[in-house]
Amino acid sequence: MCSNNLKLPIRAAPYRHQREAATFALDKLVNGGGVALLMEMGTGKTLTTIAIVGRLWQEKRIQRLLVVAPLSILGVWEDEFRKFADYDYSLAVLEGTGARKADTIRHMTGAALQVLVVNYESAWRLEKELAAWKPDCIVCDEGHKIKTHNIAASKALHRLGARVPYRLLLTGTVITNKPIDVFSQYKFADSAVFGSSFYLFRNRYFDMVGYGNYTPVMKKGMEAEFTEKLHSIAFRATKAECLDLPECTDIVQRVELEPAARRVYLQLVKDSYADLTSGSVTVTNVLTRLLRLSQLTGGFVGNDEDAVTEQVSSAKLDALSDLIDSAENDGHKVVVIARFLPEIHAIEKLLIKKGLRYSVIHGGVTDRPAQIEAFQNDPAVRVFIGQIATAGLGITLTAASTMIFYSLDYSMSNYEQTRARIHRVGQKHPCTYIHLVAKGTVDEKVLKALQDKANLAKALVDDYRAGRNPFGG
Repeated sequence: MCSNNLKLPIRAAPYRHQREAATFALDKLVNGGGVALLMEMGTGKTLTTIAIVGRLWQEKRIQRLLVVAPLSILGVWEDEFRKFADYDYSLAVLEGTGARKADTIRHMTGAALQVLVVNYESAWRLEKELAAWKPDCIVCDEGHKIKTHNIAASKALHRLGARVPYRLLLTGTVITNKPIDVFSQYKFADSAVFGSSFYLFRNRYFDMVGYGNYTPVMKKGMEAEFTEKLHSIAFRATKAECLDLPECTDIVQRVELEPAARRVYLQLVKDSYADLTSGSVTVTNVLTRLLRLSQLTGGFVGNDEDAVTEQVSSAKLDALSDLIDSAENDGHKVVVIARFLPEIHAIEKLLIKKGLRYSVIHGGVTDRPAQIEAFQNDPAVRVFIGQIATAGLGITLTAASTMIFYSLDYSMSNYEQTRARIHRVGQKHPCTYIHLVAKGTVDEKVLKALQDKANLAKALVDDYRAGRNPFGG
């Protein structure tokens, strides 16, 4: 049924590797197997999946799609469907209490493709309700989240997956630290490949060695069979191999502030507008109040950039954590850019907790050359953290091709100079820029102004003079 001329129901011209991935996946799926799309960050695995499931729905093969993803990227699926799905669908992100989620599941019916998007923890807590909904296709995004075969989330997805005819596993690579990680992910995608018994799988392919016999080592002579089976249902796409990718790709990942943080934010918006109405409306006054709001979207409130009084949100940190996990899963280094020192210190704590080595540059760092050299040349140094005001000039960070903007300042020059740290002579791969944006906040205005090369301060003052709240979402 499939060919390179396959019509894909998306509002975008797919790149060659995306078309090849969709063709490969559809051929496997309609012939009764699961599929693993091993597509690195920046190669468009979400868009490709939207095309695949849309085609399956058009051919009346599926009616109910369950997407399971890390909490931080649930909104990405909603945004990508809205932008690219060229077919009828109804989508709900499962949010709120368990009772509210269960109620949403029960009411997902209709002639259009019904899409439920849920995080891994909720998937296993709501396994009974999801099974009763009877999805006919399940997508596990960032499938390495179920690499451990005996945790609750993995067991739930194994059971749910066994009930449906179509299954897609999405991840940069199924092998994170050790090949044995493949079993659980493939048990979901297609249990026919490596079987359903972890112990039979382990005994066939691995010797257990070391103290207590806890370390699995691939048996001699089994590598070829293991690799052949691994690739039998897998389509691999790396940025290095996808020569049809544009040189630079920008991704906006929206995160939801927690309800309590949202309330604090909205009150600050109200107070900031009231302050303007009772005083003089100048660029300085507007930007000062914008600064407070930008601090809050990054998770902190305080009296100035350095004096933090309270952490009020972890939304961006949680999203960043998932992105770093994905980069590590792909075996890639990553650059993280933030504006405020409290954000940088929080990111450092996150990396320490993960056991990852990093380099960092901000206004208080004196050994800049050593930090850069370590990131560029030491394979063990996985992440570079830079403060946008001090890490944007005169440094090369081409050991990474992905840059994550945790937060931004309002300087067009800083933004463009910082982007150029990875996109410069010596870079061998297409570059991906990921912007973490708190939904419905000033983050959206700041990013739009920078991307449009607009004068942010002037735009905000003009908003006020036109009778609009310049800090509104």
